[in-house]
Amino acid sequence: MRAIFCADEKWGIGKDNGLLFSLPKDMKFFRETTKGKVVVMGRKTLESFPGGQPLKGRVNIVLSSQEAKEGTVGAKSLDELFALLKTYPEDEVFVIGGESVYNALLPYCSEVYVTKVAADGKADTFVPNLDEEEAFVLAAEGEPVEDNGYTLRFCTYKNSAPKPF
Repeated sequence: MRAIFCADEKWGIGKDNGLLFSLPKDMKFFRETTKGKVVVMGRKTLESFPGGQPLKGRVNIVLSSQEAKEGTVGAKSLDELFALLKTYPEDEVFVIGGESVYNALLPYCSEVYVTKVAADGKADTFVPNLDEEEAFVLAAEGEPVEDNGYTLRFCTYKNSAPKPF
């Protein structure tokens, strides 16, 4: 299992249930990376999508105590989620948010794709700073790229000891 997100310089990922920045290059990277794959998210992340609709061309798994919305697969607990995920190839599963889902699942991810933005997005939603997490190592860091007035880098972190599920 892998995770993917865009974070500001304080590891903020969102504000007011939305993204911090409008970054076409990051959105393209997200689409290309997750297309045809399984995406795991929480209810609020699903609701933040246009029209609250699941992402096209992907299996959308929503971790929530509420009933699954049409076009999604529901998992009401981590045990239920892990049982579901065992039916998919591990490298085809991407955790896509939000904060509580990342906090719960990052320890199980073997790899994390982080688009780092050199700016403070005044976030109200954060992920752990992977540079300070013992198990995570920065494995690749792309050259700086300009995107909609921001400088960003596409980075890959490897988890040296992902938890089994």
